[in-house]
Amino acid sequence: MQFDDKVPIYYQIKNHIYHEMMTGQLVAGAKLPAVRQLAVDLTVNVNTVQRALGEMIQEGTIESQRGKGNFVTTDTTRIAQLKEQLVVEQLERVYQQLHALNLSDDEIIASLKQYIEQRGQQHD
Repeated sequence: MQFDDKVPIYYQIKNHIYHEMMTGQLVAGAKLPAVRQLAVDLTVNVNTVQRALGEMIQEGTIESQRGKGNFVTTDTTRIAQLKEQLVVEQLERVYQQLHALNLSDDEIIASLKQYIEQRGQQHD
């Protein structure tokens, strides 16, 4: 995993795990690797991984079972909320960047529609 120096590492780890959850690499109820193993795999400090997982436990996206490890929540409502939250965050980022280019909302919508149409043609 490549880390961005401008974003805290623990936050990037959370987003990495979220991505695995949204793409189905980590399904509801799946066991996460041990904290130490994640730290080795990601080449980061154990405390950094623990902070990421601790926040995810607090927000309910993963569940800790004493003596067994950490698991992706089986609460499908929470997973759906997480997906919606991640989509909104991405849209917000893009929206702000495009507004910084002095595009109006109508221009942003038109550009997005055009982009989607072009992407669709590339995949046909």
